[in-house]
Amino acid sequence: MSWYYSKNGLQLGPVPEEELLAKFKNGEVLPTDLIWKEGMSDWKPLGQVSEFLAGNGSASPVPMPVPKAMGNVPIAQPQAYSGNYQKQVIPNYLWQSIVVTLFCCMPFGVVGIIYASKVDGLQAWGDIAGANAASRSARTWAIAGAASFVVMVGGYFAVLAIIAVAASV
Repeated sequence: MSWYYSKNGLQLGPVPEEELLAKFKNGEVLPTDLIWKEGMSDWKPLGQVSEFLAGNGSASPVPMPVPKAMGNVPIAQPQAYSGNYQKQVIPNYLWQSIVVTLFCCMPFGVVGIIYASKVDGLQAWGDIAGANAASRSARTWAIAGAASFVVMVGGYFAVLAIIAVAASV
């Protein structure tokens, strides 16, 4: 009679019953390995197929191996990295973008806030290049907003000066 068996996820066989028994006795096939032959409804562990064991000198199923408990065996923890690693500090320019939004130029400040809010998340995910790019963008928008405020205030005072000169003539 031919048997099929499964070892490490691979289906092997068909093999004669005597060959499978020899593999079992020399430890090549374990009681936990699945076996099957024609007429069986499903694959079963060799240790639970009484038909195979009864026909080969063993009247009862082979007991399944029981995992050994670890008990109080200490497990060594990996050592912490002791090198000179220093976390790179990437500025997010959030407070500058908020100030620009509130007091200077709202559109530039909002864009700055969006980029500033990305910096910490990207750095936490390990995307240092993306965090640096978002930081540069946030800085650029904050500076552009502040510069636009300075230009608008300068323009306002220039118009006032022109009006004052024109009124005094």
